[in-house]
Amino acid sequence: MSLNNKTTIKVPRFKKENGFETTPKRSNTMSQIKSKNTKPEMLLRKELWHGGLRYRVNRKDLPGKPDISIKKYKLAVFVDGEFWHGYNWEEKKEKIKSNRKFWIPKIERNMQRDQENNQKLKEKGYKVIRYWAHEVKENVSACAEPINQYINVNKED
Repeated sequence: MSLNNKTTIKVPRFKKENGFETTPKRSNTMSQIKSKNTKPEMLLRKELWHGGLRYRVNRKDLPGKPDISIKKYKLAVFVDGEFWHGYNWEEKKEKIKSNRKFWIPKIERNMQRDQENNQKLKEKGYKVIRYWAHEVKENVSACAEPINQYINVNKED
């Protein structure tokens, strides 16, 4: 499915009536997944904070509620989970075995929404930086560097 398509991807409701099944164990596991304050987000935030950078988290007045935002510099940073945001999607979607009719549109809609939010933020004059969670875990200082460089370049004298 092309994500450049202008039509919004429809995600079916995850209900038994729609043919979707899940075990209580799987349901419990999925309920434990956080959308805010994930370990990779916290790692990046801590790195930036210790470097003297001050920011806001999950601002509701910005499209997509960026994980980190700095209004003064019009900067929005997201740390995306690989499964939920479609990392290496063409390969990964083939590996989804159960409830494919739900998960494939769900993740493709998430990817589409990410693109829409990027566009809305850019229209507001924001610089958008996105990281995959594994990138932050592997080398948080390398992820903080482009943010710090952007701030330094755009500092007012």
